[in-house]
Amino acid sequence: MNLKTLSGCVALLTIVLLVGGGCALQEDLVTVNSRVTSQSKKAEADRAALRAELARSEETYRNQYADLRALMNDLREDVQALRGQLEESGYNAQQRAESEARRQEQWKKGERQLQTSLDRIIRLEAYLGMEPSEKLLPPEAAATARHDAGKPNTEQTPDGLYAAAKQQFDRGEYEDARQGFQALLEQHPKSDHADNAQFWLGEVYYHEKWYEKAILEYQKVIENYPKGNKVRSALLKQGLAFSNLGDGDNAKLILKELVRKYPNSKEANIAEKKLKTLQ
Repeated sequence: MNLKTLSGCVALLTIVLLVGGGCALQEDLVTVNSRVTSQSKKAEADRAALRAELARSEETYRNQYADLRALMNDLREDVQALRGQLEESGYNAQQRAESEARRQEQWKKGERQLQTSLDRIIRLEAYLGMEPSEKLLPPEAAATARHDAGKPNTEQTPDGLYAAAKQQFDRGEYEDARQGFQALLEQHPKSDHADNAQFWLGEVYYHEKWYEKAILEYQKVIENYPKGNKVRSALLKQGLAFSNLGDGDNAKLILKELVRKYPNSKEANIAEKKLKTLQ
């Protein structure tokens, strides 16, 4: 029963009591009215409590909704970040593949250039009357060098020791080549290969761009083996070493001496061309 109906009943009851009951029922009417008022206040309090509870529920809902939206935004950002990482990984993988392809191409290009350089060295060696590089060694000499390469120096023959050191030089293994040529000079100083070993020892330092040391080693060829076949080459390389050091005066003196002593040699021809650049 709602409040309006209850009030109506109370009014009706009041009229009945006034008409039918008189003063004897006046107190009962007051009691009933008091109870009705109390019930009305309680109903109002209940409605106020309900409104407060609804307000709290609404606030809780708004807070939960806000938290949910924040979580969704975080998840969206995580997804975007993950997508970016995946795209970057894919790009990096593509770049690595392209980089590897470029490296392979550069490697092949380097091999072609190396082969061209080796061919030029071989032609120059042939022009200067030097020993051929490793690729032109006779099969038996190459086999001897490979056989002797694994033996201690005391067991190596002069031929095998020289061939092994020359092969190491041709491969750019300059430290091993230096040790091999030095071992030959120490163990077999009277060998037919001694003057050549001394010259190639100078070449090791020349290729390492230690030109001062190379000049000294070439000088040993000139002084210790004056009748050997490497004197002209040693003079030429001495002049070139001085030139590389920026000492044009000494370079010209040595190259002119080479031309004067060996005017018809191939080394003299090279020296004359070099002198024109030093004027």
